[in-house]
Amino acid sequence: MVYDKIKFPVYVVGTDDIDLIDGLLVADGQILDDKNMSGKNLAMRRLQSPMKGIYPLKYMIDTIPDLIRHRGKNYIDSNGKYFQLEKTKTSPIKYHKMGKIEGKGNAALVWCLNIPFPFVCKRPPKLEETWAGILYRNGLPWELWEFSKERKKETWRKI
Repeated sequence: MVYDKIKFPVYVVGTDDIDLIDGLLVADGQILDDKNMSGKNLAMRRLQSPMKGIYPLKYMIDTIPDLIRHRGKNYIDSNGKYFQLEKTKTSPIKYHKMGKIEGKGNAALVWCLNIPFPFVCKRPPKLEETWAGILYRNGLPWELWEFSKERKKETWRKI
């Protein structure tokens, strides 16, 4: 799975019964996406569609770690690209001491020691959390996985 090509947020599709019929992406007999509409993203095409019975998208995932944690298999991204996620590779999670934390309005930048770039997170860590679990891909730091009060042993996740 090429996570870099996914346009977040991603929505969970709760069925395997997916068909593409004349530009309509259909899930369980309801319209998931209407590719015949001129909208540039999934939300606009769903709003523009004259079709009745739009498939309800009840659960939204907005980060790569949240997508990896989710146990589902069928998803649609914000551009309307339907995909099935099969986790086949493993990636290590290594723990780094956090350095500077910069507040940026609704988000925070977390700098970790020995990593030359910051990670963006939705909310800053608690004061007692001084370690960051970093998910690695191809031997390089990739995504912020979690915060921790103490250093945990290295572990892995299927991605």
